Amino acid sequence: MNAKQLKEVKSLLNKPKNIVIVTHWSPDGDAMGSSLGLYNYLIQLKHKVSVITPNDYPAFLNWLPGNNKVIDFSKQPKPAQTLVAKADIIFCLDFNSLKRIDKLGDEVGKSKGVKFMIDHHLQPESFAKYMLHSIKACSTCELVFELIQLMGHKKLLNKNIANCLYTGIMTDTGSFRFPSTTAKTHKIIAALIEAGAENAEIHNRIYDGNTEGKIKLLGFSLSEKLKVLKEYKTAYFSLTADELERYNYQKGDTEGVVNYALSIDGIRFAAFFVETDGIIKTSFRSQGSFDVNVFARKHFSGGGHANAAGGMSELSMEKTLEKFEELLPDYKTALQRK
Repeated sequence: MNAKQLKEVKSLLNKPKNIVIVTHWSPDGDAMGSSLGLYNYLIQLKHKVSVITPNDYPAFLNWLPGNNKVIDFSKQPKPAQTLVAKADIIFCLDFNSLKRIDKLGDEVGKSKGVKFMIDHHLQPESFAKYMLHSIKACSTCELVFELIQLMGHKKLLNKNIANCLYTGIMTDTGSFRFPSTTAKTHKIIAALIEAGAENAEIHNRIYDGNTEGKIKLLGFSLSEKLKVLKEYKTAYFSLTADELERYNYQKGDTEGVVNYALSIDGIRFAAFFVETDGIIKTSFRSQGSFDVNVFARKHFSGGGHANAAGGMSELSMEKTLEKFEELLPDYKTALQRK
């Protein structure tokens, strides 16, 4: 966003507007942290703000300030459609293509509201008039913090905003251990703690509120569902709908499972396949130069970051896994590189 655009955005937000914030399908910590962080900022400017998600998100995020104001499009389509149609401004957070918000994308696409994308994923599409985009940012929450600074409103940072933004940065950096974590990231975290972010309590709420079913599902995944393909430096998990049901699956219970495969010594490429909503959702992680964004885009209708991406398959679980393993020989050389 250049100086001219920033001036336009400041003018746009100078008077109260009807604003809608939308984020991607199956929202995670960064999606909800950035959306509700922006919500808690904009309401201080006297805007009328609504947050709409394409579907539900994990219960461990329900404590975020403003959560009770979120509208789930899959459950309340008509109120959501009305809000999107009447919006003066639509903030599109943590996604770069309208297909990432499923049927909600059709509503956003035809709305006359000014679109503003805030995102850090590769290869953004040009559906928004304004963009605050950087693949160097560790998270969308980092960019929301940057927007507040650019607007000259750092003084408006409060405990609610800080808790939301801290949550997104923490979860999207793997608790600050991923390469995307920079000195700038830690400086922002310091500012958020100074503004009231409860860092220890946030970590406890996100990671230490496990159900018995979630722990047993993890144990089952590790002991029974892990497959290691040493020849390709690859490991993966898969879980069917029946297996999820066996352990009383709740949304978010498989969060981070793919990272256990990537943590195995010598593994460069990890994948997780889970059957939900009648399709196979895929998560890909890598170390080094192997680009899972390219892999996901080419083979699984997905995308994301170079070392963390996702996608989907409409094949059966058996056929999806067959497809995945049949692709690996084509990438054997690339998987040997550091």
